[in-house]
Amino acid sequence: MPGFDDTMPVIIFDGDCVFCSGWVKFLLKHDRRGRYRFITAQSSLGTALYRHYGLETRNYETNRLLDGGRPYFKSDATLRVLGSLDMPWSLVRLLFALPRPIRDWAYDLIARNRYRIAGRRSSCFVPTAAQKHRFIA
Repeated sequence: MPGFDDTMPVIIFDGDCVFCSGWVKFLLKHDRRGRYRFITAQSSLGTALYRHYGLETRNYETNRLLDGGRPYFKSDATLRVLGSLDMPWSLVRLLFALPRPIRDWAYDLIARNRYRIAGRRSSCFVPTAAQKHRFIA
């Protein structure tokens, strides 16, 4: 697996998915401390990371969070990220009270239908020049 700087939390996302790219745009706006960095799943590093964790590399049905050298998947990743943001988003941490199977069922339902919900891009999400420092190639 290629090396990369993992001293800050990293989110690996499906760059072809409008819904997933919208998630990244949301985080770029609401992560005021600039804590999170991003990698598209379609990049060589993103694909290597998916393979490393035994995830499907043709159908990216889960965003992944790497934080403190530990991977988080599905609802755990999403709630952890939202819970780290400022109010009111941090209130989402309350959803950790729900059992993981219920949270992941809801996550999987959205993930399976994300292209129907929001569509697909013909190319990967491209950050603006001002956002580029938050992305790992």
